[in-house]
Amino acid sequence: MKSKNNPKTKLRIVFILGVALVLLLAETVMAVIEFVLTKTELVTSQQLNSQIGTIFIFGGASIILGLVIAVFIGRWLLKPVETLMDGLTKLSEGNYETRIGPKESGTLRAVAENFNHLAKELQNTEILRSDFVNSFSHEFKTPISSINGLITLMKTGKLSQKKQREYLDIIAEETLRLSELTTNILNLTKYENQGILTDKTRFNLSEQIRMCVLLLEKKWSAKNLNLSLDFDEYEVLGNEDMLRQVWINLLDNAIKFSSDNGNLSVRISKDEYSIFVEVENDGPTISQEDQSRIFQRFYRADSTHEKKGNGIGLSIVASIVKLHYGKVTVKSEDGITVFTVVLPV
Repeated sequence: MKSKNNPKTKLRIVFILGVALVLLLAETVMAVIEFVLTKTELVTSQQLNSQIGTIFIFGGASIILGLVIAVFIGRWLLKPVETLMDGLTKLSEGNYETRIGPKESGTLRAVAENFNHLAKELQNTEILRSDFVNSFSHEFKTPISSINGLITLMKTGKLSQKKQREYLDIIAEETLRLSELTTNILNLTKYENQGILTDKTRFNLSEQIRMCVLLLEKKWSAKNLNLSLDFDEYEVLGNEDMLRQVWINLLDNAIKFSSDNGNLSVRISKDEYSIFVEVENDGPTISQEDQSRIFQRFYRADSTHEKKGNGIGLSIVASIVKLHYGKVTVKSEDGITVFTVVLPV
């Protein structure tokens, strides 16, 4: 037997009592009408008394029948509301996988769709939180340990001024790494759990890539790379800020793994359905095994860890491109590596 404290039980009781109240009001109105008819002598008391028994019998029967019908109809009418209440209860208990799906159309279906959208957003928020904690703790430990070790050595007071400056430079570098790591992990978890692409505009893709190349000028100039930008003017529909992050990450990755005095090139082409952006550099060949895993979070093809990075940049690229209904691939052979991003026109 259901508890009286159950919200669904309370809802049914309120519904039935409401129907009963309406029926009682109807009977009251009938009694008032009879009273008025008698007082105005439109109907005599004798005529009314002769029918009063029948009126009460039919009135009582109508109330009982109305209550019975209310019980059965109430169960049918209130079922979607009860389903919604069950779903809300589960959400409040932390079960964010809860979904409801009434077969009805119109308003009830709209309510169900809005509820499911809410549940999905809450689920994504929870995933965002848990993923951030797991990923952050995974990558946070190394620089923190390094900083702690250096500070411990400096506290001994036995280091020369030169060594202290050297250690301070390392601490500053590791602190910057932690800051970049935090930003990258937040961006990655955000993009991976974002279901809908927002803030889409049509903009000049070629100009955006040229600006990204300029932003990284210090890095590619330091390695004396031979830069080649081979493309005309192209436009694309997408989130401008997100796609800027794609080109910066790909170019930064290409610069990082390019040989000194090597080549770095960007090409853009287009067919009827898609735009193709290729970022090519010469340097170490990526193995087939690494190519199949290079877009996974925290995976680094450079197993020696000689190159700076945390294995997040390419994961961010893959997530953003996926949000744009595109794809990103890599091909590496004979010392030439090409990353290709395909976006719908």
